[in-house]
Amino acid sequence: MADKVKLECTVCKNRNYDTTKNKKTHSERIELKKYCPHCKKHTVHRETK
Repeated sequence: MADKVKLECTVCKNRNYDTTKNKKTHSERIELKKYCPHCKKHTVHRETK
C-alpha cells in the first residue's frame, strides 16, 4: 500500500529525494529536514504531488 512520493526543498524548490509513504496511516504531507545539494545545507523538504 506504500506509494512513491517526491520531496522538494522549500528554499530552492528542487526535487531532490524520492521516498515511500503509506497513505492509509499518514494522510497529511511529509516534512523532513534533509540535506539539499543545491543549497549546500540542511533544509526542510516537503512532499509534492
